[in-house]
Amino acid sequence: MSGTGGARPFVTLSWAQALDGSIAAAPGTRTAISGPESMAMTHRLRAAHDAILVGVGTVLADEPSLTVRFAEGSHPRPVVLDARLRTPPSARLFGPGDRRPIIVGSAGADRGAGGALEAAGARVLLIEPGPDGRPPLPAVLEALYEEGVRRLMVEGGASVLAAFLAEDLADELVVTVAPRILAGLNPFHPAPAGIDAARLACSLAGVGWERHGDDMVFRGRPRR
Repeated sequence: MSGTGGARPFVTLSWAQALDGSIAAAPGTRTAISGPESMAMTHRLRAAHDAILVGVGTVLADEPSLTVRFAEGSHPRPVVLDARLRTPPSARLFGPGDRRPIIVGSAGADRGAGGALEAAGARVLLIEPGPDGRPPLPAVLEALYEEGVRRLMVEGGASVLAAFLAEDLADELVVTVAPRILAGLNPFHPAPAGIDAARLACSLAGVGWERHGDDMVFRGRPRR
C-alpha cells in the first residue's frame, strides 16, 4: 500500500454487511447485522488495536461507545473524523475511564466547539483541510501516529471506509458477511461523493475466512 510520506499506524478496515453489500438499511440509520458470535470476534479485534476511528456521521446517527464489551481486552481509544467539530461533548464515546477521545477537525473550525470538547476530556487535533474542506487522511494518520497510535481500526461510516480504501490507506480488511439481504446502503456503490469509483476496485491477498455462527468473516490485504 502507498504510504503517507511519514510514519503512520497499521490500518484495519472492518465492517459488517449483508449479502447484497448493504451496511445499513438506509443512510444515517443504525442496523444490527452481525450475529452474537461474529460480534464477539469484532470486539476481540477492537481490543487488538490502539484506537478505533469513525466519522462524525456515525457518532451522530449511532451514538456508539466504541468499547470492548463482548470479549476480554482493553478499550481502544476513540477517534472521530469531524471537520467542523460537531461531536457532542455528551457523546457516549467519552466513557468509560480515561480513554480521552481524539477529535480530528479542520484548522479554522469553531474554537468554542473545540474548547467544549477539550473540557469534556477530548484531545482535539486541528489539521489544515484539503480542497474538500476535510483533513487529508494521510495527515490524519501521521498525527495519530504522533499520538502513539500504532494499530488503528476503522469501522465507518460508508464514506470513511470508501475514502481509506480509495486512497490505499488500508493494510487489512476484515469483513463480516451476514446471510441477509437489506437492499440498503452500500459503502462502495455508488461511490460516495468526491471518491473515484475506479479506486475502490481491489482483490484480497492472503485471504482467509472463518465461520462465526451464521456469519462468514473474510480477512485479507487489499491488492490492486
